[in-house]
Amino acid sequence: MINDKKVVVVLPAYNAAKTLEKTVRKIPPGIVDELVLVDDASEDSTLEIAKSMGIITIRHSENLGYGANQKTCFSEALRLEADVVVMLHPDYQYSPLLIPAMASMVAVGQYDIVLGSRILGRGALSGGMPIYKYICNRVLTFIENILLNRKYSEYHTGYRAFSYKSLQSIPYENNSNDFIFDNQMIAQAVYLDLEIGEISCPAHYDPDSSSINFVRSVKYGVGVLITAVSYRLSVAGLWNSKLFSEKSGAQPSPNPSELDREK
Repeated sequence: MINDKKVVVVLPAYNAAKTLEKTVRKIPPGIVDELVLVDDASEDSTLEIAKSMGIITIRHSENLGYGANQKTCFSEALRLEADVVVMLHPDYQYSPLLIPAMASMVAVGQYDIVLGSRILGRGALSGGMPIYKYICNRVLTFIENILLNRKYSEYHTGYRAFSYKSLQSIPYENNSNDFIFDNQMIAQAVYLDLEIGEISCPAHYDPDSSSINFVRSVKYGVGVLITAVSYRLSVAGLWNSKLFSEKSGAQPSPNPSELDREK
């Protein structure tokens, strides 16, 4: 716990057997109350390793996508009544050592959401981010800052901490099941006027880290632009997008019959 707030770390996993244990072992002790791993029908031993480590595990019976994985992660965290939820990729791309700092920024009530930015400092390129991804990241972030009227350093990190209130209010179940889910959540948070903070985060790109290919990166980039334009049109009252419908109250839990939950 931090500041008497329950901290839950969620791990959206797909074929993370090579890096899962290393990632979890690096989480500082005494901070996290529960670990939840959602396995999106991995073809390796991710699920077995998670169970052997005493992690709460949920398995999708079929591969549903990165966004769908997060929907299950967040719904389970809400079911566990987490005050602070930190999403950490189990591929060791982001440093688990920052969990106390990110969770604290939420737990003390300063921010509703905290993003671990690879752009602040020297994290991205020095950590091995491909140059084309870095350039696209900077260009898309520049455009989004204009359309969303914000000044964030990065919209595309997968390392995030959320308050219970933010997850309860963001209609994330309306989002894509693909990688654009991440970006849609930030746009929704901005639409709801939630407080978003950033912290510098080193990133590590190696052969075992997950990464989308060039074609899917282009698809993601197009989705980012569509999301940002949808936001601007919704704010202007010119389009009623389901992404930006205000909603309060806890999100529904996934259908138990579709999940395999164990600890």
